[in-house]
Amino acid sequence: MKVVLFCGGLGTRMREYSETIPKPMVDIGYRPMIWHLMKYYAYFGHKDFILCLGYRGDVIKQYFLNYDECLSNDFVLSNGGKDIHLYNSDISDWRITFVDTGLQSNIGQRLQAVASYLDGEEVFMANYSDGLTDLYLPAYLDHFYECNRTASFLSVKTSHSFHMVSFAEGSLVTNVQAASDADLWINGGFFIFKKNIFDYIRAGEELVQEPFRRLIDERELMAYKYQGFWASMDTFKEKQLFDEMEASGAAPWAVWKPGRLPINHRMTAESQTGG
Repeated sequence: MKVVLFCGGLGTRMREYSETIPKPMVDIGYRPMIWHLMKYYAYFGHKDFILCLGYRGDVIKQYFLNYDECLSNDFVLSNGGKDIHLYNSDISDWRITFVDTGLQSNIGQRLQAVASYLDGEEVFMANYSDGLTDLYLPAYLDHFYECNRTASFLSVKTSHSFHMVSFAEGSLVTNVQAASDADLWINGGFFIFKKNIFDYIRAGEELVQEPFRRLIDERELMAYKYQGFWASMDTFKEKQLFDEMEASGAAPWAVWKPGRLPINHRMTAESQTGG
């Protein structure tokens, strides 16, 4: 199944990096975030990627054109460095399509720009490319097929530390509650679509606004609730947290590493129809 990755945004809240590289190219350990995400999908057998490029798309192209397998695989160097024997390979069986989808395009426009590359695909996946999870992907896909709707997105509990405020009248506060303690679910950016998703998108529209409203009105949108690990990288502080998890050797999203517990044994999820 093809996977569309939206990786053309500016990443304005990551200015320490995003002024020179696109946000999906911010490193976590030896590899950029987009590699970790692609490795996740590839582990579950989905190795045909379409990259929706925009801001500094050249950086992403050059990264894969000059890809160095040695950075994340064991190898033997001999003959004075002339011969390299790899014990493993990351991307030898990946297929990656690079598409310039515009510098200022929104997500809906980027998706429409790659429609021709999805010909023949009854179902495909898509991703914001700014978050990682340990979700057992086959269960998510099975649920999508069972429910037989046009679109689904992963919905997760927010981990942000902001507080929600309720008012009675004027400026009188009646309640202050941590968002993490409330029953507040957000869009986690992992999508599954049928090919007729394009029937719901008009020119210039943002994906999760007008198109999703049309899907909701026709009861064609699902949210797959997941309470396992999910985290996004929108700020420098969040990048530091990813780096710490990677350095510890226990990065939850690295489901491809040996010795991990079966993901589906620790997965808790439920679903709902609607928005």
